[in-house]
Amino acid sequence: MSTQKTHRMVNEPKISARYLADFMAATETARRTIVRDCKYPAIARVVQHNEAKATISKFLRDGDDNTATLTDKANVLRNQMADSDFERDVLDHNADYIERFAEVFAKLELPAAEFLPPGKAPPLELNGVRVSTDLRFRLRRLTRTNKVRVGGAAFRYAKGKRLPPEVAHWQSSFMLGYLHQTGTEREAEPEAQLCITIDAAGGVCHSAPSDAVSRFNNMKAACATISEWWPNVKPPTSAVF
Repeated sequence: MSTQKTHRMVNEPKISARYLADFMAATETARRTIVRDCKYPAIARVVQHNEAKATISKFLRDGDDNTATLTDKANVLRNQMADSDFERDVLDHNADYIERFAEVFAKLELPAAEFLPPGKAPPLELNGVRVSTDLRFRLRRLTRTNKVRVGGAAFRYAKGKRLPPEVAHWQSSFMLGYLHQTGTEREAEPEAQLCITIDAAGGVCHSAPSDAVSRFNNMKAACATISEWWPNVKPPTSAVF
């Protein structure tokens, strides 16, 4: 009798900017759990919020301020036919995400800038760890002296929970460092105020803090630790490969 596999193993160190931000704000025990979950991700399908994030990103890039656009989209998802219980959950969770953002949109304070499509966002190698980022749109503004300043936006959402500001500050700091490392348009300079993490549940826009450069350096050092831990991280006791 065969036993169904529950997890897979990722051979080389790999983490998302989201989980790296969580790692930086976590306790030592929680940090090891985060790394374990990155090395041994569960095979079971996880509800993704891709439809919600794409909808909200377009809404913001279009400069729309009529949240009926969002609620209409949420209703479309709720009324969409699903082939399985899992697909039904995905549609309903994405609808919840969009509806919640529509509720808090009015109090969201966004930077004064042009919002542009994200384009490609290749992963960044930091001290042996491949770090990916979910860049939802880019920001661009001209200073009074016609200098170009740029940034990027990431979304965070947890139903019924506000994003802890400390976690958001780590993630926005990563965005600033990421744009410095990967390059931007010619003669453009990444700006902390334009590197943002949007809490879609709480309606708060968190810009990179004043110590963002120091934080990014600490994240690089943390990646060295993650790379060192990786070979010796054990799988969950109940995992089946």
